[in-house]
Amino acid sequence: MSSAETLVEIWRADFLECQHRGHAVISDATGNIIASWGDPDQVILPRSSSKMLQALPLIETGAAAAFGLGTEQLALSCASHSSAAIHTDRVEVWLNNLGLNDDDFRCGSHQPKDEAARHALRDNGQKPCQMHNNCSGKHSGFLTVNKHLGGHADYVEIDHPLQKAVKDAFEEMTGVDTPGYGVDGCNAPNFATTVKALAHAMARMADPSGLGSARETAARALVSAMREHPLLVAGEGRACSELMAAMDAKVAVKTGAEGVYIAILPEKGLGVALKIEDGATRGSEAAMAAILVRLGVLSPNHPMAQKRLNPPILNCREVNTGFIQPSDSFYKGGAALI
Repeated sequence: MSSAETLVEIWRADFLECQHRGHAVISDATGNIIASWGDPDQVILPRSSSKMLQALPLIETGAAAAFGLGTEQLALSCASHSSAAIHTDRVEVWLNNLGLNDDDFRCGSHQPKDEAARHALRDNGQKPCQMHNNCSGKHSGFLTVNKHLGGHADYVEIDHPLQKAVKDAFEEMTGVDTPGYGVDGCNAPNFATTVKALAHAMARMADPSGLGSARETAARALVSAMREHPLLVAGEGRACSELMAAMDAKVAVKTGAEGVYIAILPEKGLGVALKIEDGATRGSEAAMAAILVRLGVLSPNHPMAQKRLNPPILNCREVNTGFIQPSDSFYKGGAALI
């Protein structure tokens, strides 16, 4: 990666110990760049930050309506959840309603991020199943579309009709052809694009007017579901859930692996995309919080903002040894961007 800017700094005493460099773009729905840092043309894999784009076919094909999905299922289809009971219980009911089970997933399993769920598995001598995958909501959406279309079982294959529909939606929303894809942690294709194209797609999710009735309906429904159910999108203590709640659910935000983050601002018709070069989550969370403050949708004094903007660095004795902060050149004291 080239031309990245320093977005976040780590200080210990009077020493600048670490810097997180990256790229960020704020776009409107026409593709006009409102503000940018680093290289807007940097090609990235958006990872889980693109889940709402991958979920568009769930509504556009009529699958969501055919199986009576509500806002909770739509939120889960966009989620990287913590595998708490509030997530896995709903996924299990969803699968049951489809007449499917855990074996129908193609996402694999991992230990829950949620501590109570992790301890419950340990105490009962159980191993996690695929429902505990943080992407099981997205894959439940994939399975719903696949059953509606009558596709074959391996729905994550790049030439499967489902993934072709996902690619078409992704390219139409970003406005550019994808240069390729990588296989995500949950085994599904993840299509590459530029930072500015990802921001453009999120602005179109924020203001989908003019995209056609089916696309507009799908985009509005998914964003609304994320805003209505922030805990289903991530979980207790997670940045996505806490930041959405801190903004009174007026903005949808979504993290992705390796330092990617997006925001969808329906009231402003704007989309945000950022990528931290070294993949650090602490960097992407601080940078996103800084942008949200500068866009006037997040109070810098809110505890959930402070938790990301200026968290203390505590050592093993709970001594405050330093802090994280957005760089002065990036944050500019929280000065308004628009």
